[in-house]
Amino acid sequence: MKTLAIDTSNFVMGLALVDDQQVVGEVITNIKKNHSVRVMPAIQALLKDCGWAPSDLERIVVAQGPGSYTGVRIGVTIAKTLAWTLQIPLVGVSSLEVLAANGRYFNGYIAPLFDARRGQIYTGLYQYNETIETVVEDQLVMNNDWAKYLRSLEKPVLFIGNDADLHREVLAGEIGELAVFGSPTLLNPRPSELAFIGMTKLPVDLHTFVPNYIRMAEAEANWLASQRTKS
Repeated sequence: MKTLAIDTSNFVMGLALVDDQQVVGEVITNIKKNHSVRVMPAIQALLKDCGWAPSDLERIVVAQGPGSYTGVRIGVTIAKTLAWTLQIPLVGVSSLEVLAANGRYFNGYIAPLFDARRGQIYTGLYQYNETIETVVEDQLVMNNDWAKYLRSLEKPVLFIGNDADLHREVLAGEIGELAVFGSPTLLNPRPSELAFIGMTKLPVDLHTFVPNYIRMAEAEANWLASQRTKS
């Protein structure tokens, strides 16, 4: 199955072309630049370099969040537009699940995380058993509460993600030597992993598919609060 994977849910922009079990092409950058300007030209360049035409694609897979609100929206919008235009299936995958796949050889739990500011993190708990399995669903949680919960499991935990170092002091301080932090090569989500995970999942309905922010954007929350005040 010829699959295009798109991940713009954070600073990392990841694109991959996968044909069944072969990674044909992959692009990863971890720079603070506007995804909305860069993604489509990068897709076009990747298709050209790999000798594929858009009409060759059979599935689109997108990282649907959590992460940067703007980044998630960009990726989901482009993925939906391409799937609709090409009339091919679309699959959404948790951005945290994609990152967790980097820890497939770790003997313990895998805790991917993205910073959510003010001591909060987007995270979930996974383990690898031939495939990535969800132990605790993705959530928004305070880093100290998450650390206390993980300590109670009494099992090694691998923390993965470019934001993990921001919370190292709290996490390692609570969990101690059971806390393991991924090496730099594990911190960026791999779009090829996104593609392979998406090839195992059922397609979504294009009309109802939306990003998974886990929490409302600040502007939306403020608007709702203002409406409640008026009423």
